[in-house]
Amino acid sequence: MTNARQHVVTTTDGVRLAVQEHGDAALPTVVAVHGYPDDHHVWDGVVAELAGRFHVVTYDVRGAGSSESPRGRRHYTIPRLAADLGEVVTATAGEKPVHLLAHDWGSIQTWGLVTDPAWSERLLSYTSISGPDLDMVGVWLRGVRQCPRAIARQLLDSYYVALFQLPALPEAAIRLGLFDRVVRHSALHGLDAGTTIREKSRSDAERGLALYRANFLSRLARPAPRRTTVPVQVLAPSGDLHVDGEMQRTAPAPWCESLATHEVTGNHWVVEHSPAVIASHVTRFVDENSGKADRPLF
Repeated sequence: MTNARQHVVTTTDGVRLAVQEHGDAALPTVVAVHGYPDDHHVWDGVVAELAGRFHVVTYDVRGAGSSESPRGRRHYTIPRLAADLGEVVTATAGEKPVHLLAHDWGSIQTWGLVTDPAWSERLLSYTSISGPDLDMVGVWLRGVRQCPRAIARQLLDSYYVALFQLPALPEAAIRLGLFDRVVRHSALHGLDAGTTIREKSRSDAERGLALYRANFLSRLARPAPRRTTVPVQVLAPSGDLHVDGEMQRTAPAPWCESLATHEVTGNHWVVEHSPAVIASHVTRFVDENSGKADRPLF
């Protein structure tokens, strides 16, 4: 793991975000956004693989890690989160175009920037892992005739989304450690016996419930997806217990001018247990979209 240059970016609504930069800032910039219930450390292995070739930026999203946590779900809407990402990009790369990499809720919020026409010239590529655009999913869920089995699988996999809408009960489950068991089962799924995983923060998990409560129901009920000209790569883990692989690969297809999809071996937290695999895909995709596809990997 490379030594990070740490600093703070203050957003337009006054929230202080903890930001980390790795590698030479003169190199192509890759900005990585973590999901729930993680912080920037979920990228440690991937950063170690990429930092020799790229200027890699990570940060703790609002409500997680060392960043501030404003109270009230209105502070956690996708437009607000996407604006945070845009401000981190500008603070760390100036006007230089960048590549985006995101996982889980980090990916869900990043779609908000990727589909914003104002950012189309600033974004060179986007790699999404286990985090589809909720508006695209809302349309996809209405296509039951096209993929009924995948839709049924996704609805079953997403049982916790409905539970997270309830008052008080999810917070109690997190404080009692019940949520830890669910995350541990997911993170160890398909891995060798005796594998250790990084524990997730209960306080981050509790604060992050606002992500679900501020966005899911409204987006799925009244989807309004936007098209994007940014080249998109979807990496769909084969053993993801939360996000159906077929949905990850097919939901964005009508809305992306350029879309590449790949199934990768691993569970929902493949970014932690197989960082070299993720880094290899990211490097190739970045090179393809930077005119450097002929350069060797690592």
